[in-house]
Amino acid sequence: MKGTYLVVMTLPKDTSVMVGKHGILHFKKGCYAYVGSALNGLEQRIQRHLRTDKKTHWHIDYLLPFTEIVEIFYKENNRREECRIAQDLERNFTGIPGFGCSDCSCKSHLFFGSLNVFRQTATSLHMDLYPLNDCSP
Repeated sequence: MKGTYLVVMTLPKDTSVMVGKHGILHFKKGCYAYVGSALNGLEQRIQRHLRTDKKTHWHIDYLLPFTEIVEIFYKENNRREECRIAQDLERNFTGIPGFGCSDCSCKSHLFFGSLNVFRQTATSLHMDLYPLNDCSP
């Protein structure tokens, strides 16, 4: 399966995190959503984000250990849509500058905002809820 995903997570307290070449980034307590794509194995990419034992490769890998994933939304497609979705999110949420977008011209792929509004946005983008309990769509 190929497609785009949105990982929605909560950060329980203000936290400073060393994020690769970005150095130390400061995150305030609250809800975040990270948009990504996987054109060679969407399910495997989502499963990787859910694992705790992994090497840090992407920016999100540095932040995830400090958060709790509350929902993951996904959309099957054969083309990369993460930048279009990131641009949609940018209109309604505060982006974390440079996070998750080192391979594109987006301002951010990580956004801070309200859980309910993230849910509404994912629904409006025709994204499905990934079942976290059995970890298969």
